[in-house]
Amino acid sequence: MEIDWAVLREAAIEAMRHAYAPYSDFPVGVAGLVDDGRIVVGCNVENASYGVGLCAECGLVTSLHATGGGRLVAVSCVDAAGSPLMPCGRCRQLLYEAGGAECLVEAVPQPLTMAELLPHAFGPEDIARVTGPAAVPEVPAQLARWRGRGTVFVHPDLAGGAQVWTAYWERSAGSPQESDADKGVLEEGPHFPTADGAVRWGRVRTPRIVVVDPAGALSWAGEGAPPDGIGVRWPEHGDSRE
Repeated sequence: MEIDWAVLREAAIEAMRHAYAPYSDFPVGVAGLVDDGRIVVGCNVENASYGVGLCAECGLVTSLHATGGGRLVAVSCVDAAGSPLMPCGRCRQLLYEAGGAECLVEAVPQPLTMAELLPHAFGPEDIARVTGPAAVPEVPAQLARWRGRGTVFVHPDLAGGAQVWTAYWERSAGSPQESDADKGVLEEGPHFPTADGAVRWGRVRTPRIVVVDPAGALSWAGEGAPPDGIGVRWPEHGDSRE
């Protein structure tokens, strides 16, 4: 998308003129180009309780979502003289959330990306790695000694009236020196929206993964050739994923 920095800066200057800054006498305006071509703006709004003052970028991000959402492509932030102004650290995080690493911010002598202004940023992908569908819980410390042994069975389940997928990690046999307490179900997995997540959970624990589809058919998602009695390799079986 072509960026007209002059037009964007003029929109930021106009927004700056509406700033409410009676305490610092430092008005700020900001304008952002959205990926659908529209321009959204914001200005700083101060408060007698200094700590709850709002930076111009707060208004910009609010305007972005209030007018239809989208992603910021470029941002121009200006001071009272209409000169480019760098967003503060907190606002860089706001802009990173709204525009991502490649969003451009006007600077002298040339625009900078958010990746340059906020290196090693914390973003939505960091949360997704822990709580998203692709997240794979580590093996609990008390079960680490069984890693690589036993079998994980992946199967459909119901939660809140919707089909989900879960798994359990089982050891059915041990050495003569191991007690019966060392056998049976070692761990039950959480709910996953698809079989993929449950299989990934299992592969952290053992190379032996059996997927049971909603019709009760078995497929092999483990390493090597399928064992006797399981002739289908997952996810070749039509019902194993959803």
